Amino acid sequence: MNDDFRQRPLTPDDQQWLPQFMIDHWGDEMMVAHGEAFYPAQLPGFVALLGNAVVGLVTYRLRDDACEITSLDSLRERRGIGSALVTAVIEVAQKTGCHRVWLITTNDNLNALRFYQKRGFVLTAVYPNAVTQSRRLKPSIPLFGFDGLPLRDEIELEIKL
Repeated sequence: MNDDFRQRPLTPDDQQWLPQFMIDHWGDEMMVAHGEAFYPAQLPGFVALLGNAVVGLVTYRLRDDACEITSLDSLRERRGIGSALVTAVIEVAQKTGCHRVWLITTNDNLNALRFYQKRGFVLTAVYPNAVTQSRRLKPSIPLFGFDGLPLRDEIELEIKL
């Protein structure tokens, strides 16, 4: 199988499939982080394609001098898809004058913590019980996450530009 994927910025045409992609991979169109509800499918981003099949997606938002990665999915892990998508966001952030790229993950997501740190991101904050608070905005957030770990804390990581 050929693992050569291509990536491109999201376009308005992607609104046809993006909401369902978020539901399929995140359980809902809406996400909650740092006390705020938002819809990644309505944000800028990049999609990775293998032929016509979606194999990765990243969404982000620019605010002031920072860029927040709001979602990242690699449907074929360890193939460079996630790394390429993060690199694309970092390049956008640099071109727009951002001083950092940051994101929130949760205490149970050990794969994300490992992935981002291997790419130069550092932990900058832990927000105890933030997920517990997020359930007020999104009650469907499960009590337990990956490997049965209690899902309760948000962890912020960043890379300085």
